[in-house]
Amino acid sequence: MSLQWTAVALFLYAEIVFILILCLPLLSAQRWQKIFKWQIWSAMSSYWNKFFFAMIIILVVLFLDAVREVRKYSAEEASKDPQVHPNFSDHVHMMLFRAQRNLYISGFSLFQWLVMRRIITLIHQVALAEGSGAALQVQAEGANAAAQKYMEENQTLKEALKKEESTRSSGTQLMRQEVEKAAKDLRAADDALRRSRVEVEAVKKQAQGLTKEYDRLLKEHQLLQENLYSGPEGKKDQ
Repeated sequence: MSLQWTAVALFLYAEIVFILILCLPLLSAQRWQKIFKWQIWSAMSSYWNKFFFAMIIILVVLFLDAVREVRKYSAEEASKDPQVHPNFSDHVHMMLFRAQRNLYISGFSLFQWLVMRRIITLIHQVALAEGSGAALQVQAEGANAAAQKYMEENQTLKEALKKEESTRSSGTQLMRQEVEKAAKDLRAADDALRRSRVEVEAVKKQAQGLTKEYDRLLKEHQLLQENLYSGPEGKKDQ
């Protein structure tokens, strides 16, 4: 195996090991996100896209070269008679085997490279989604607690309003009773005043009658006195 295909094979093995590590359930997406945020990866992030596309180009070129080699040795195997050229046929089979091996190595390396990039992207998205979900959960719990608090405050306000309304209605009822009592007292006082006025009028009329009777009696008394004094004097004159 030449040096370039040895490097591609080692790269394939490293990809397989790294993908298996990424798929292990021991490390969560949040933990991988923290690992990817290390300073060394931050320093390499500016070169990551360039390295990724450069490896794709290299692997594609090697894959196409392996395809070309497979087609080349397949055509040579078909064009030569194994019975006429046995050594050449063995050589062609060996070269065809190497070309096919290189084809599989480069193809799987390219496929694993794309899969690894996709897995890293999905881990990053899952970590972001979990972080957003945790933040939304905390926000929802805070909103739920605030809503519960507002509901309790609303219930407290309703109870206070009911108490105030009951107190106000009881105060209104008491005030109404007092007003009715005052109205009754006022009507009773009015009736007493009317009776007093009637009694006063009756007393006035009785006093006037007594005054008239007293005047009449006084006049009769005076007449009697005059008659009494005038009677003896008339007799003496006779």
